[in-house]
Parts: sequence; structure tokens; C-alpha cells
Amino acid sequence: MADLHIQIDREKGGIAGQIAAELRDSIRGGRLAPGTRLPATRDLATDLQVSRGVVVEAYEQLVAEGFLVSRVGAGTQVTPKNSAGTARRPKVAARPRPVRRALGSPYYGHRPTSPDLGHFPRERWLAAVRHVLTTVPSDALDYGDPGGVAELREELAGYLRRVRAADVRPENLMIVGGVAQGLSLVLHVLSQHRALRLAVEDPTSHRQVPLLRRAGAHLVPVPVDEEGLEVRRLSGDAVLVTPAHQFPTGVVLSPPRRAALMEWAYAGNRTILEDDYDAEFRFDRDPVGCLQGLAPDRVVLCGSVSKALAPGLRLGWVAAPPDLAEAIRRARGELDLGSPVIEQYALAHFLRTGGYDKHLRRMRREYRRRRDALVAALAEELPKIQVKGIDAGLHVYLELPGGWDEQEVVRIAQTLGVSAEPVGPMREFPGPPAVVVGFARLPAHKAAEAVRGLKVRLSPA
Repeated sequence: MADLHIQIDREKGGIAGQIAAELRDSIRGGRLAPGTRLPATRDLATDLQVSRGVVVEAYEQLVAEGFLVSRVGAGTQVTPKNSAGTARRPKVAARPRPVRRALGSPYYGHRPTSPDLGHFPRERWLAAVRHVLTTVPSDALDYGDPGGVAELREELAGYLRRVRAADVRPENLMIVGGVAQGLSLVLHVLSQHRALRLAVEDPTSHRQVPLLRRAGAHLVPVPVDEEGLEVRRLSGDAVLVTPAHQFPTGVVLSPPRRAALMEWAYAGNRTILEDDYDAEFRFDRDPVGCLQGLAPDRVVLCGSVSKALAPGLRLGWVAAPPDLAEAIRRARGELDLGSPVIEQYALAHFLRTGGYDKHLRRMRREYRRRRDALVAALAEELPKIQVKGIDAGLHVYLELPGGWDEQEVVRIAQTLGVSAEPVGPMREFPGPPAVVVGFARLPAHKAAEAVRGLKVRLSPA
């Protein structure tokens, strides 16, 4: 049984998070070897003089992230390390047909995943910009590192380690114009010397499909079920996943699937592209740590402030293994010399002074109220609709009764001021009719009225 040597600061609060962080660091640092059995939750709670529930919460967080495994009768242990030499290579099926998707709704404007821009922290952001313009030296406005402003990369690296359990250093972090550009750059680099077969979740965002193809990828659709991506059906050279909150279904990649995905990547020297698009908005628990924290040598983490602040800022990041990070930095320099620096310095200041964390806490509470109001109204007025994916993000996934027309439901919802999109154009494999509905811009006091309007005007086929 491992002696954990966990140090906690009782005055700081968040004891479960502190225990999880200590264990995570011990696993990454090799102090807790793969397969090491951890003390029972009751025993560790006694040692630390905390309630058992606090330890259970910490263990559950690390099980969800894939650092620990827990089995009845076997206790909790550090996830055994998969050997690339002994791991079974997945069987490769016949070459799948290319993904064919309609573009669907326009690329521009309000989407179900859009935040409420009326809550953008204008005053705090203005203060950050003013601080930048009065403090940064003139030379800071010259051509700089195409990978981004050093101050922002330093602040972001700390933030991602703290909030997303990432294993990232500033030198492996690049600032980009949003996740879309980040993915384009990564795929451009990966496809330079070979035809790249990229596995994508099905259903997936139909807006990304043309972008991925233009970047040089041949897309291979892989179904998603209630545990996330069906890893056993994977084939290709790389995979793009949304593990914290799959779009559009909203499912979270389960711990067994996380482990299987890691095995798949190491067995074939493959790359995992992680789109961490809205993981900070988790309502039922702390956000599940990113995949990159499990395998920083195999996972490329892409994120942005588009959901937390505003898409129009065009501020995102890519965290990649060192060699790939340098190649992406060179590609960015060859493309457009980097992102605007004033906004980068402003975001660095916003992170450093706690403004970003404060805004997220505020919006997490508000979005939870809006989600709860929408879900309650749907349960009351339209109980035949199955509501899924409600524990995180800015949208819900509505599975419709058989025979209902997705396009008609979307048309009616939009006339009522509710952002919605059909799931059909996002699929390659068949599935039940479903729509994606955004709640971020639907005030809680208007949810019931909107759903009643939908009920009155719906005419199921």
C-alpha cells in the first residue's frame, strides 16, 4: 500500500481538489508507479483528518480523468501503463467512405454553442487594455514570436495546469486565432509528408468538416455512443475528439474509453487532437481533466476563450509535444506572423489579476440557471423529447420521437428566438432525429414561454 505524503492547506479550501492535485502530480512525477494500490478512502481520510466524502470525491475525479482505476474487490490503483510494444493494434477495417455532410446553417452568427455576449466583462476588459497601453514598452508592439506573447503563454500554462490538469509548459504553448486556426495549423504540419487519415467523431460539428479537409485531412467517421467515441472502431493516423463534452451529443468520454484511446495512440505512434471547447462550464462537478494531462507526448490540446469570453476576440491556444510545437510555431510564422499583441497582453493581465476566474464563476452560475429552466420546461411541456448532455457546456441535445422532422423543429425554435440546429447534417451514420439547442442566450424567465410556444406550434410528422 502506497504512503502518499499528501500535503493540504486547510485555510485555502477546496480540499478534494488539493488531494487530487497532489495525487496527479505524484503519478506524473513517477512517485506513484503504474499499478500502485492506493489506501482505502476511509483510511486516507483518517490519515488526513478529513471526511471520507472528500477523499471519495478526489478519487472519483482522477478515475474520471484516467489517472486511477477502481474495481470492486480490487480497490483503487494507479492506472497500469500500456506498453506500445505489447498493446494490441486495432484491426483496420476496409477503407471507410469519406465523410459527406451538408453545410447546413450559415457559418456566421449565433450558434447553439455561442455564449451570452451581453455578459462580456466590458469594464474589466477595458481596464486590462488600458493597463497594457500604459505599461508595455513600445518594442512590445513590434513583430514578435509567432508562437505568441511570452507573458500570455506563461499565464495560460499556469491556468491550464490549475484548471484543466494539463501538463504544459510555456515553450510548448502557441497562441492562435481560435481553435479553428489551431486545428488547421496542426493538420497542416501532420499532413506535410503524408496523406493524413483523421478519425472524427460521428456526429460532429459540420462546420469543422470543410476546415479539416482544406487542411489536408481525409476524414474517417467513428460513431459516438453513451460513453463517447467508440475507440474499438478507430482507424487512421490521428483522431480529433471532444472528450470533456462531446459535440453535439454532450457525452463525456468514459474512463475505460480514455484508457483505450491512450493505448490506441501509443500502439501506433498516433496523435490525438483534443478540442477542449467548453470544458470550463461543468455544472455537476469539477471539470474532468483534459486528455493532454494523461499523455502530453501524444495529445495536442486546443482551446480558446470563445465560449468563456467571446468568439470575436479570436484568441486561442495549442499545447503540443516539443517537436510538433516547434513545427506549428514555424508554420504560424510562415502563415501570418502571429496574433495581435495588445489582446494577448490584455488576456495575460486578465488571467493574472483573477478577472478571468471571476467571470467564469459568475457565468457558470448564470448558465446553470438557464439550463435548469430549459430542462424543467421541456420535461413539463414536451416529455416525449429525451434531453441529453445537460451536465456541461452551453447546449442540450434533444433526441426527438420517431417520425419528428428535425428541420421543422429547428425552424419553429428559431422563430421563437431559440438557437437550434438539426443533427442530421452532422451525421454519417444513421441515428434517431435530434436537434441541438443553445441555452446561453435564453434567459431563465423566458424558457417556459419558449417551450410552450414550441409545443403549440409543433406538428409531428
